[in-house]
Amino acid sequence: MYDYHAHTNYSDGAFLRWMVDAAADAGLDGIGFADHCNVSPEPSARRYKRALGFNLDMTYERRREAIEAVREDAAIEVFDAVEMDYDPAHEGAIAEFLADAGFDYAVGSVHDLDGANVHTRSHFADKPEAERRELVDRYFEKLVALAESELFAVAAHPDLIERNPHLRGFATEDHYAAVADAFRDSRTVPEINAGRLLDDYGEFHPAPAFLDRLVDADVDVTVGTDSHEPDAIAPRVREIEAELDRRGLEPVGLDRVVKRA
Repeated sequence: MYDYHAHTNYSDGAFLRWMVDAAADAGLDGIGFADHCNVSPEPSARRYKRALGFNLDMTYERRREAIEAVREDAAIEVFDAVEMDYDPAHEGAIAEFLADAGFDYAVGSVHDLDGANVHTRSHFADKPEAERRELVDRYFEKLVALAESELFAVAAHPDLIERNPHLRGFATEDHYAAVADAFRDSRTVPEINAGRLLDDYGEFHPAPAFLDRLVDADVDVTVGTDSHEPDAIAPRVREIEAELDRRGLEPVGLDRVVKRA
């Protein structure tokens, strides 16, 4: 099995070599490093990048050299990818950067709502329920736009809002149907993401009802552990394998994803 979504110290993960060795020990055939990246010109995005040090748009060439070096003696395949923050307003800047950078593939994700990261619980805590429902509507509108943009091979954690208790539970069957239709017509493949399966959230992305809808619509899926630390890879791989077996799913491999690009 291949894990197409993991992180290194080039964003918010551990040393690249440690992650490669842990992926090999977990029995993976390959691992793709999709470190966080944002090329939005918005001042809030620039402040966020400075605060967290997510500067892959400036460091990807250095990381590529590190990946090439680790490939020389790695026991598994290692891919040079990116997790790009997506906003419909900035498709031009995203497309230009991806074309120039030439990653093996790109993962797209929606992190921003109302000028804040979805993970920022305090930002959404005091908003009225009606406003939070509207923000969830906006999240799924952005996710549909992500699929329709055809900029990405993989869509990351396609119901990220569920990680935030103030946004959780507002997704509807209509949201799921719209996203399923968009992915079915797109080259972009949603991932089964285990990033919070063993933590406080305790579910895969997509959540069970959402994944049911995608499967019923014959939408392909791929796999991302979304691991940031070496010790997280093996237990997440085991859980993903068990879920795939339970559902009788065969995840799409990178060769197919790239051919559809």
